[in-house]
Amino acid sequence: MGPSIFQQPFVIGSIQTQVGLVPQVSSFLTWSDHLGSFKARWGIGRMDYTVEPGLYALGQPDGRSPVLVTANYKMSFDRLREALPERNMWILVLDTKGINVWCAAGKGTFGTVELVNRIGSSGLAQIVSHRELILPQLAGPGVAAHEVKKLSGFKVIYGPIRAMDLPAFWGNGLKATPEMRFKTFSILERIALIPIELVAALKVGIIVIGLLFLTTLIARSGEGWDIAFKQGFLSALAILTGIFAGAVLTPTLLPWLPGRAFSTKGCVMGLIVAAIFITFRFDVLSPGGNRVEMVAWVFLIPAFAAFLAMNFTGSSTYTSLSGVKKEMRWAVPFQIGAGLIGLILWLGSVFFA
Repeated sequence: MGPSIFQQPFVIGSIQTQVGLVPQVSSFLTWSDHLGSFKARWGIGRMDYTVEPGLYALGQPDGRSPVLVTANYKMSFDRLREALPERNMWILVLDTKGINVWCAAGKGTFGTVELVNRIGSSGLAQIVSHRELILPQLAGPGVAAHEVKKLSGFKVIYGPIRAMDLPAFWGNGLKATPEMRFKTFSILERIALIPIELVAALKVGIIVIGLLFLTTLIARSGEGWDIAFKQGFLSALAILTGIFAGAVLTPTLLPWLPGRAFSTKGCVMGLIVAAIFITFRFDVLSPGGNRVEMVAWVFLIPAFAAFLAMNFTGSSTYTSLSGVKKEMRWAVPFQIGAGLIGLILWLGSVFFA
């Protein structure tokens, strides 16, 4: 074990084993742990929110204690240890490049080779007397259990999907009930994904808004700064409307929106908010306003919303990898096409209307 693994703020001590000291952690999460999770959900330092890969001791484990395997995304690590109060376990953390279990299994970083190598580098075979590993069910796509057994001698047992079900899983003789195998995608689970997608979209959106605002000021300044500023403001509002439709409203209202594809659901939501925006534009801000500009937003807002909604496909239980690829083959050209038409119409409304 290198010195850095012991210097992490959540490490509370160490356990002496046959292969040396192993860092010890607690199931109690501090305010710093909770703050880190909050920041990661909002995309602040997300890719640096990691745990050093290796073996950890939860409580006071011995040679007979179970071994759980997780990713080195700290939120995954924290949820696991938090779910096991007053338990004595070994936690083997794989190097998934800061990606959670489900995504890392799909990418291959939570995989057979990494698991076997980590078993060897941690000296696990010398620390525990049994030969069993408990992996999260969502790691299944990346791990070939028979290969792990062949290469390391350790048997893979797939635990429940949710860490919170682990105590019941042990109480049931390491057998998962059907409910433990079922992955939900409730409204609260969907809302939890919104912040990081929203922040990422706003970072790009601010740049787009700046460019549109500058273009409007250049094109309309001859008619008066008030007119130029008003159209620039409306363009910014339209971009934010598209972002809100795709990154917030679509995941929140997902089951109730028509269509199976996420991009279709986003497009529908985009058309709804575009209609509201246009009504607002004509009735409140500028009665009888620029109709070419309004048609432009009918194309642009749904295109933004459809693209952003499609980002949620990898987080859901509704799609497979092949389904995502199939959707992208037709959805992305549609989004690009609608976006280009909308941009051309918007430029026309600014320079020629």
